[in-house]
Amino acid sequence: MTLNILAAAASAEAPPAWLQFLPLVGMVAIFWFLIIRPQMRRQKEHAAKVSGMKKGDKVVTAGGLIGKVIKVDDDYADIEIANGVRVKAVKSTIGDIIPPAGASAAND
Repeated sequence: MTLNILAAAASAEAPPAWLQFLPLVGMVAIFWFLIIRPQMRRQKEHAAKVSGMKKGDKVVTAGGLIGKVIKVDDDYADIEIANGVRVKAVKSTIGDIIPPAGASAAND
């Protein structure tokens, strides 16, 4: 009887190699759709928002400064944070553009 069990175990074939990589492929797909893809979408939205920045917009920098855009170049934006106080910020460090007070948010 033990010989039959040993013979059956020896004759069983190993699963195909691609079947062993299936869980890894599944994990990569989950990371792609849950982490990487949404992050890429946010980066594109931020880049579009910053490229559409114009004179007179109120902005928040990544450092938390709130000010009004005075001048926009290709790489820099001059921001007035108080009367007579102007700073030059790299455009990629602009965190958000504050909508005007009269405008409502799109999801309201």
